[in-house]
Amino acid sequence: MKKNLYIGLTLALIAILTFTACGRQPAQAPVKTAPSQGPVWAAGLTPLPQETVVKVGMKQVISDAGILIGMAKGYYQDLGIRIEPVQFNSGQEMINQLAAGQLDVGATVSAAGLFNAMSRDIPIKIVADKGINVPGQGYYRLVIRKDLTDTIKDYADLRGRKIAIVGTASLDEIALDRVLQKANLTTKDVDLQVIRAFPDMLVSLSNRSIDAAMVIEPFIAQGIAKGILDPWKDPAEYDPDAQTAFLVYGTSMTSRPDLANRFMTAYVKSLRDYNDAFFKNKNRQEMINILCKYSVIKDPSLYEKMFPTGLNPDGYLRTKGVAMDLAWYKEHHLLKSNIELNDAVDNQYVDFAINVLGGYK
Repeated sequence: MKKNLYIGLTLALIAILTFTACGRQPAQAPVKTAPSQGPVWAAGLTPLPQETVVKVGMKQVISDAGILIGMAKGYYQDLGIRIEPVQFNSGQEMINQLAAGQLDVGATVSAAGLFNAMSRDIPIKIVADKGINVPGQGYYRLVIRKDLTDTIKDYADLRGRKIAIVGTASLDEIALDRVLQKANLTTKDVDLQVIRAFPDMLVSLSNRSIDAAMVIEPFIAQGIAKGILDPWKDPAEYDPDAQTAFLVYGTSMTSRPDLANRFMTAYVKSLRDYNDAFFKNKNRQEMINILCKYSVIKDPSLYEKMFPTGLNPDGYLRTKGVAMDLAWYKEHHLLKSNIELNDAVDNQYVDFAINVLGGYK
């Protein structure tokens, strides 16, 4: 009798425990939150309440330093942002994903496709500088074959020459057109070649199948070192107002100002670290080490040879350059609607960052 009672009580206890376990809700993974207080470098700016992933389309080149340095130094993380880098095969693919909200930020260059995306009333905005030529040290420029330095001395000498660009209806064609304008020439006055990769341009210069090319660093430094090319004239002479590359916000950023403002604050802080290193020689080796790790340029010796990418430490664009690009696209009938500068550029996010960080000194 006692044995049966014991067995009964045991079975009842098991049933109660089983019911309780089955009815219990599964444990939830804790939500990762940012610290409640802001970082020392951005006094008064609190992080986002919950860590937010921001997908950034970029090629991880030197002009992406505002993103790469911030990732390495933890500036984005300090404000509750985790960067997810995304590589693209083409600029148009990046633009399509920005427009669709599948990409948050784009690190890109001027292209008709970018402005045409804006013409569809999609809130894509050019929001900050991502690359300009520094007078006397242009990192993006027309170069000529080394053996032609005594032949191609002035702009008029480019007539009829084979000149390569990586693509049309974008930065490269615009930049070449401005070179040619110095001699009242156009791309119709030269033998225009489209070579899709900068390394292939060096090969073509080396085997003398082209005479000149629009080239970017580190390929300029590499070509000079190999005796393949001459950097020719200073871009400040033929394209002084150029805005070579842009930081672009997609719809997912323009609709979330708290996120967009914090991203920009970390971005501008990173630009300042870059300028301190490459123009003031402050913590230079640290920045070179970071860029060797995070960018596609892994050879530290190249950083001592390359013309440095210009990056405005206050983040603002050369709006005159953007306006000139728009005018060029309109003149060449490449825009589907009438886009004005105010439709394309939005400085409010840089304004916010400067309000937090103060002006660069």
